[in-house]
Amino acid sequence: MRATIVLAAAAVLFTISSAHADNYLIHAGQLIDGTGAKPKQQVSIRIEGNRITAVESGYVSPTDDEQLLDLKAKTVLPGLMDMHTHLSGEITPAYYREKFTLNPPDYAFRSVGYAKDTLLAGFTTVRDLGEFSPGLTTSLRDAISKGWVVGPRVYTAGKSIATTGGHADPTNGFNQVWQGDPGPKQGVINSPEDAYKAIRQHYKDGVDVIKLTVTGGVLSLAKSGENPQFTDDELEAIMAAAKDYNFVVAVHAHGAEGMKRAIRAGVDSVEHGTYMDNEAIKLMRKHGTWYVPTITAGKWVAEKAAVDGYYPAIVQPKAAAVGPQIQQTFEKAYKKGVKIAFGTDAGVFPHGLNGREFGYMVEAGMTPMDAIESATMNAAKLLRIDDELGSIEVGKLADLIAVDEDPLEQIKQLEQVTFVMKDGHVYKLN
Repeated sequence: MRATIVLAAAAVLFTISSAHADNYLIHAGQLIDGTGAKPKQQVSIRIEGNRITAVESGYVSPTDDEQLLDLKAKTVLPGLMDMHTHLSGEITPAYYREKFTLNPPDYAFRSVGYAKDTLLAGFTTVRDLGEFSPGLTTSLRDAISKGWVVGPRVYTAGKSIATTGGHADPTNGFNQVWQGDPGPKQGVINSPEDAYKAIRQHYKDGVDVIKLTVTGGVLSLAKSGENPQFTDDELEAIMAAAKDYNFVVAVHAHGAEGMKRAIRAGVDSVEHGTYMDNEAIKLMRKHGTWYVPTITAGKWVAEKAAVDGYYPAIVQPKAAAVGPQIQQTFEKAYKKGVKIAFGTDAGVFPHGLNGREFGYMVEAGMTPMDAIESATMNAAKLLRIDDELGSIEVGKLADLIAVDEDPLEQIKQLEQVTFVMKDGHVYKLN
């Protein structure tokens, strides 16, 4: 409740820079539609309200009630989608003490800026996989949806679900007085029965998706970065409950054993996948499991691990070991045909830099078109919203971006988005 009130108040800090009209006509010099199809030259796109109503060859004339947007010198693409973000915070050296010094409204006010940075970077839809302050991301999602705050369309997992002492146990690193014994209501489980209660509590809390931390992690105050942390029985119970509520389930996983247990249980996506082995790759292909690589986060933590004092002593060796491996794992998984959906782990690094992931993916051997598709139709398929988003097609929601040069020739253009439309509203036009 407090987060909702604060987010509403925070709207006064930002003016929604929307040159909104009921109808638009876009003249696109080049169109990459997000489906993997060959780019089209000189295309007209009609927008009525928040829907795409026509995609026509050539530059047609606007009607009396259409506002013309001249993007003839640009490449137009669908709004980008990041399947792994943390809009409620950024992990800096101050992060580990802020949980004792910041109040929920502090996190809420700060998240408004992170959301705006993400949208203006061209990411019109994100999946948020773990919040820094309870209830914040559902309130942020709703505030954006109501137009109180500028930001992407948010599908949130709320609090990540962990086991006692696991990567998302919120009391790791506390002294015994403060540790307590968090349970399913706080997103910590230790049995199949707990698993059912945690999923039902998340449903009650209004989340959109589920996130599990099935192995150790890098930035938590716990020793292992890769050990398995859920039993088969717990995972099976989670997936049975998640299916009842039609939740998409993502799993944080660095170690191979934990991710293999999760894949066999039927999860939808594996995040990071650092020590993915050949058996895990075969299982992912067999089950159709998506891989969300987060190479940018790996690069960032590897770099910061070399900076004295940036991370606590227990975190530094994990960051140094795990971070450099993710790009290599991505290269292997891509070449072996694992399905890839775009995700960065923004919040581990500064929000708004999400576009760096494209360059790292192409550097590892992915084609530019495949990289773009991973952040458009593939991401939409993972979220099961490909009937509404992910491509520029008649009937779909009007989420579009543009860049000044051809991203198929210069993939880093996607770090310099110059036009952003979300839901038929223009938020950026340079």
